[in-house]
Amino acid sequence: MVSSGLLFQKDTPPSLFKISERSYTWQEADALQQGQVLIDTRPHGLSGGSVTAKMYLTASRTELWPKLTNYSRWVEYFPNIVRSEVISSNHNVHRLYQVGRKAFLALAAQVEINLKVYERALQSIQFRLEKGTFRDFGADLTLQDWHEGTLLTYTVQATPLIPMPGFLVEQGMRQDLPDNMAHMRRILCQ
Repeated sequence: MVSSGLLFQKDTPPSLFKISERSYTWQEADALQQGQVLIDTRPHGLSGGSVTAKMYLTASRTELWPKLTNYSRWVEYFPNIVRSEVISSNHNVHRLYQVGRKAFLALAAQVEINLKVYERALQSIQFRLEKGTFRDFGADLTLQDWHEGTLLTYTVQATPLIPMPGFLVEQGMRQDLPDNMAHMRRILCQ
């Protein structure tokens, strides 16, 4: 898959980011329609990682949007998120506090992040780090009409504060995200 080449920076306005349209091979389109989650990982700096996951959902964007923007439900979508709460809201901009737990190699880690969340109704949600246990963190979730449902694209890039080789961060993302995305689809399409 082609990398979108996004770079997320703290407090950068979301209007500067655009996820480019791309066409899919027959094999990719078939894999998406069969329920596979397509993953593309790449390095992000020396000790970070970036991943883009794409999946097809049979629900429409109008069905998905209220579920995705109910941020307290993200603990149901991603098993590693153990707390997700909105701190403040102002129209389509929110401040969000999340806590995640992950066992990695023989270590258990907990991360806490405060995010600024920008919504573009029925199209995208952008998460930007305000503060937390990452050197940097950013994520974009986009929705596009595709076939009889919706193509959901989720791009995340992160650099942990704990120094570790970037390939380990990428490997962790590649291992966890497909199952997490498939779990999210099950909950969203119930």
